[in-house]
Amino acid sequence: MRKKILMVYPEIPTTFWSFKYALPFIKCKSSMPPLGLLTVAALLPEGYDVKLIDMNVKKLTKEDIDDSDLVFISAMIIQKDSFVKAVKMCKDSGKPVVAGGPYPTSSMDEIKDVDYLVLNEAEITLPEFIKDYESGNPDRIYTSEIKPDITKTPLPRYDLVENVNDYTYLALQFSRGCPFNCEFCDIIEMFGRKHRSKNIDQFINEIQCVYDTGYRGSLFIVDDNFIGNKNSVKKLLRGIKEWQEQHNFPFSLFTEASINLAHDDEIMDLMVQSGFSCVFIGIETPDTETLSATHKSQNLREDIHVSVGRIQSHGLEVMGGFIVGFDTDPEDIFQKQIDFITQAGISTAMIGMLQALPKTQLYRRLKEEGRLTGMASGNNTHDLQLNFLPKRPADELFAGYKRIISEIYKPVTYFNTTYTLLKRLPSKRVGDRKVGKNEIKILAKSLVRQTFSKYSFFYVKFLLRVLIRKPVLFPLAINYAIRGHHFFRMTDEIIKAEEFSALLDIYIERLNNKLKQINFDNNFEKVYSIIEEYRIFFKRQALKKYRQMNYNLHNLLEEKLELIDHYCDSIIFKYKEKVNLLNTE
Repeated sequence: MRKKILMVYPEIPTTFWSFKYALPFIKCKSSMPPLGLLTVAALLPEGYDVKLIDMNVKKLTKEDIDDSDLVFISAMIIQKDSFVKAVKMCKDSGKPVVAGGPYPTSSMDEIKDVDYLVLNEAEITLPEFIKDYESGNPDRIYTSEIKPDITKTPLPRYDLVENVNDYTYLALQFSRGCPFNCEFCDIIEMFGRKHRSKNIDQFINEIQCVYDTGYRGSLFIVDDNFIGNKNSVKKLLRGIKEWQEQHNFPFSLFTEASINLAHDDEIMDLMVQSGFSCVFIGIETPDTETLSATHKSQNLREDIHVSVGRIQSHGLEVMGGFIVGFDTDPEDIFQKQIDFITQAGISTAMIGMLQALPKTQLYRRLKEEGRLTGMASGNNTHDLQLNFLPKRPADELFAGYKRIISEIYKPVTYFNTTYTLLKRLPSKRVGDRKVGKNEIKILAKSLVRQTFSKYSFFYVKFLLRVLIRKPVLFPLAINYAIRGHHFFRMTDEIIKAEEFSALLDIYIERLNNKLKQINFDNNFEKVYSIIEEYRIFFKRQALKKYRQMNYNLHNLLEEKLELIDHYCDSIIFKYKEKVNLLNTE
């Protein structure tokens, strides 16, 4: 009898990267399907029926679990809350669970409830598990430091995706590994510093596979450093260019790369000619001392402003990653980040608090220094907590982080930064989508919703400037405006959550002041009544905010309420003890 395997991908919480508030404009449910699980499914031998549940587009039900013999689950650290809930559902149904992916691989010691851990790269560890599982004697942990030859990795199982149009883009992988040595990066720890790539024909076949699903749109090449081996990438780009020309450019592409992309005109030209429209680059900070201290040497070759401008002038948007909280950050780092982002025309800037991820050089250094305080959440844009003791006061870092996002994602600033970017981009790019019925519908939704928003003046002014100066880029301008809508909402929610947290602190102070002003003597009931009155008030106010917040900010509010409960209980206990003492005397 054929075994049934259910593959589960947990929810990704709402973050700047999720683009949750932009998805309704384009009728999508999530950013991209889980490429890792699709690849694992392709690695399974004959004799298994596989079903995929991506919890970002579809709920995981008890019926799904009951209909399986074995559940595979993969997750990043940021998905661990949903991971835990999904695993519990499976265990409650009595189904064995196999876990793998970045989170289990980096944090296996804290994962207790899964039956089997198949870690590292599945090309090595999965066949060993399957062999033992079929023989009836599987171990709990399968791990290996061997880096597989990915030219033997099979086509991802895109046939498992129920509806490819549920996603903003689909994903493919060409290579693994990165030649650099950034202290805070966990990619080099998981995949090594040696660049391993697929064959050109192999990757082109994967593009054809996506094409055959009927999907047309954006493809994300998920390599953490696409240009890790420039010679192999140039050969690939020529192959992609030829395929795109033969199929009338059905895809626009984007990827991640290091800043030294700016020093290779041939690669940049080939990328644009192949249909690439943007690239994510880990800039981290404009401060050279910090770049040096974190071993980010590739960002020190020339002024980063110059590098970013050169990439943009070739026709590639630069999305930038930035980090706050390095030991060597100067006093004015927050303003430096703001100035750099806006002047460089980095419309999509992902600002995050530094986290010490497991197994990184940073994690090991901080552990040796006795500065680690816990595990990283993996969410450095929302989780305003540090898992280490910083050199500067944590409150100062949080305030600086909020200052940065509040400024760069202020509508007037965002639209000005985006206009700076559009001025630098060529008027015509191969990768720009042709305007069709779907694009017209998106334009109509944007105009209806954003023209009458609270930032409508800046939105309309931005579109008019583009229409007058670069009308050919108007469809792209709409795309950026929709992106901006998401950024505005996310920033607003983070700031409101923090403001509410501060408001609760004020309420606690008022409660303290009231208790100090009244002579209760041994009237415990009066003390209890006042504290409970304040506790109920706190919770009513919190419930209103809770309903307005996205899921990922609920944790912040719940933690604050737990502290308030603990505080109220401690006051009640204190007065009760005082009354008991008085009565005893």
